Amino acid sequence: MKTYNNLYQQIYSMGNLTIAWRKARKDKTGREDVVEFEEDLIRNLLNLHYELKNQTYKPRELRTFILQDPKTRVISISDFRDRVVHHALINVAGGIFERQFIFDSCAGQKGKGALFAVERFDKFSRKVTNNFTTCGFCLKADVKHYFQNINHEKLMGIIGRRIKDEKVIWLFWQILKNCFDEKGMPLGNYTSQFLANVYLNELDYFVKHELGVKFYIRYVDDFVLLHSSRKNIFEWMEAIEVFLIDNLRIELHKDKTHIVPLTRGTDFAGFSTC
Repeated sequence: MKTYNNLYQQIYSMGNLTIAWRKARKDKTGREDVVEFEEDLIRNLLNLHYELKNQTYKPRELRTFILQDPKTRVISISDFRDRVVHHALINVAGGIFERQFIFDSCAGQKGKGALFAVERFDKFSRKVTNNFTTCGFCLKADVKHYFQNINHEKLMGIIGRRIKDEKVIWLFWQILKNCFDEKGMPLGNYTSQFLANVYLNELDYFVKHELGVKFYIRYVDDFVLLHSSRKNIFEWMEAIEVFLIDNLRIELHKDKTHIVPLTRGTDFAGFSTC
């Protein structure tokens, strides 16, 4: 496995921070914290540069609110200056992990999303059922309280297998510890979306390479497995339950995990597949 060192200077370079600022402000130019940051843009970017360089950077307190769309969710948003740092970090470190993601990891990937996931589901359904002329089954699974239960030590262990630059590891810890002490990441942070994929990439590799599942799609913590045999799917589900608990300290949501015939359809990535 290739590892990476000497990345930190790239993160705090003024060129990277400028790119990160442009990404962080996209579609948010009217927000109060964005306007405030840009009133003295050069000074604020320089301050971030020196804070990161000297490792004196500390994230500001998250702004938390309740969103109903339609289910109730607690959203926590970082201050704009911290979102610039998030983009600066992922600009450098993101590709190291994204190159390892499986093709059917759909959320947060360029050119992919919910519609891509549903189209793949339809394609796989047709293959499993020979264009719906034979029986097929689907495991529709959901991780219980996923973002709240991501274990920091496990996550940093995954990151540390690839990144050997201690200062980059330090910066990841600064962001994580601004959320919760031992587990959990806030909904609403750019880094949370990225790290959620890094964490469940471990599951993706287990499903694809150890269990040998051919038809598998994941959209954040929502995933499906398709096969012509209900028995095979049940055995895979049991293996996945053990893997998640033992290796990632998370578990399937019992009320949202079902094996259903493909003729019945299911909800996946915000769409009905029926």
